[in-house]
Amino acid sequence: MAQDMPGKEHAEWISTVVEEVVEPDLPILDPHHHLWLDEGHTGWPYTIDDFHKDTGSGHNIVGTVFLECHAEYRKDGPPHLQSVGEIEFVAEVAEASASSGGAEIKAIQGNADVSLGAAVEEVLEAHEIAGRGRFRGVRYITAQDDHPPLAMYENAAMDDPLYLEGVRRVGSLGYTYDVMVYHPQLPEIVDVARACPDTPIVLDHLGGILGTGPYKNRREEILQFWKTQMADIASCGNVFLKLGGIGMPMMGFRWDKRDRPASSLELADAWADPIQYAIEVFGADRCMFESNFPVDKRGAGYVPLWNSFKLIAASCSADEKRDLFHDTAARAYRLPFLSDT
Repeated sequence: MAQDMPGKEHAEWISTVVEEVVEPDLPILDPHHHLWLDEGHTGWPYTIDDFHKDTGSGHNIVGTVFLECHAEYRKDGPPHLQSVGEIEFVAEVAEASASSGGAEIKAIQGNADVSLGAAVEEVLEAHEIAGRGRFRGVRYITAQDDHPPLAMYENAAMDDPLYLEGVRRVGSLGYTYDVMVYHPQLPEIVDVARACPDTPIVLDHLGGILGTGPYKNRREEILQFWKTQMADIASCGNVFLKLGGIGMPMMGFRWDKRDRPASSLELADAWADPIQYAIEVFGADRCMFESNFPVDKRGAGYVPLWNSFKLIAASCSADEKRDLFHDTAARAYRLPFLSDT
């Protein structure tokens, strides 16, 4: 089983599922991945070499977006500016990726405490300088739950006036705001989106459909609640949705505890219904598939994961696929569309 495996053993376990790449020529802009030099959120490092090994494994990855993960923060200086260290680290790696022959990190989403209100502008300005042209916005995780294993970083309430002021400031300066919550918090996202209509908001990981702890064995009930909430969120035109996170243990399918990693058919069978529903209510032009690597790598390889997305989107038109796999991410993070390249 993959659970608690060291990095080398985990990589060997992941490699036991080998698949041919579905639609290998389809251009993909992977809008959500991480890098870290320590054990990160998986228990093993994920470096630029690991990243290029995954993105170079067969799918046509034409670019990526890095998402903050508290990596390589500054060890000194004002606490609210320590996250600039992550931008500095990734910007240097991104410049190297541009000339490496592998997938280029084209955009960076950093971390900033938006509950600073208008004062968050100082952090955004520092990120802009550190990002060397690749900085596109920030994520401030507000996911929180009473079940201890689901606890996240200390964060502000989403109805806090300073939090909302900070989210509005992100948008007014031309940046994008990524938000990560758990599904019980989805009603709050509607209020945030309506209070900050001029800020592009990207909702991560399908809105955080939980399936562990007190949410175990309640999937049908939870999905009914989730569908209602997603329809409400979709009515807010400033919200984009990331279709992914399906390899994370918290989603309830413990692929990481199995003797073999998940295949694309297994992933598609488990997630086709909610993902297809999300595409229906949001529209392909506001949905983007994401790898969430290496977090989702705990249960599935890069090739099977993207194969599963292609299977789920098999009935979509060519224009819809262009949005789902590339242009929606480009739209959200202000990168060139396929037609512009």
